[in-house]
Amino acid sequence: MLKLVILIIYFAVLIGIGLYCRKHATDVNGFVLGGRSVGPWLTAFAYGTSYFSAVVFVGYAGQFGWRYGIAATWAGIGNAIIGSLLAWVVLGRRTRIMSQHLDSATMPQYFGKRFGSNPLKIGASVIFIFLIPYTASLYNGLSRLFGMAFNIDYSVCIIIMATLTAIYVIAGGYMATAINDFIQGIIMLFGIVAVIAAVIHSKGGFMSALQGLANVSDPAVSDTPGIFASFFGPDPFNLLCVVILTSLGTWGLPQMVG
Repeated sequence: MLKLVILIIYFAVLIGIGLYCRKHATDVNGFVLGGRSVGPWLTAFAYGTSYFSAVVFVGYAGQFGWRYGIAATWAGIGNAIIGSLLAWVVLGRRTRIMSQHLDSATMPQYFGKRFGSNPLKIGASVIFIFLIPYTASLYNGLSRLFGMAFNIDYSVCIIIMATLTAIYVIAGGYMATAINDFIQGIIMLFGIVAVIAAVIHSKGGFMSALQGLANVSDPAVSDTPGIFASFFGPDPFNLLCVVILTSLGTWGLPQMVG
């Protein structure tokens, strides 16, 4: 009952923020960019929560965590340094200055004005097609998590999430998204710390947990004893490919660059 009440309050806050931010979404610039007045903290959390969502809780913690063991930490390190820090150092200021100078609100519009090419503008907008499976994968992962946590049917979770997202995005645009992402980011930070603390505590401490991981065996992955406790894991080359792809991939996602 308590979890349901908390969930309802959270949904109400999402919708409330969307309605509150309607005044910032009166034109295209306000709707897409929040009037360029969102600020560094909201922007940082918006970037972080767009980057680390179902990817962290389902992909890294689940699939990669089981396949590579403690070596999956490299994915997090690579995402933090290459996908976040380096992306901001290389793209952040340049994108901000040039997009404002060219008065462009979207990346296709930016490319079209920057290079004086309408075909390039149209070509850049085609990436929208690839956002469909990307979004579907996020909804799939998060809906399964909600289904397990609250014992709610998978399809119902997807419908509720899609409806809530549509309401606050259509009503408040990017400003509403950024504020909601800020709140979600704080919840994610506390949540992931709580999960790590609970797991380590349940295993009797970090070293004990690491020893338990060393005792795990999976012939389908590797026959080497203790390989899951190795910092390079059972397949260093594939892990390197995962780190590079997941880190550099965000450089080309329009919602991240935007």
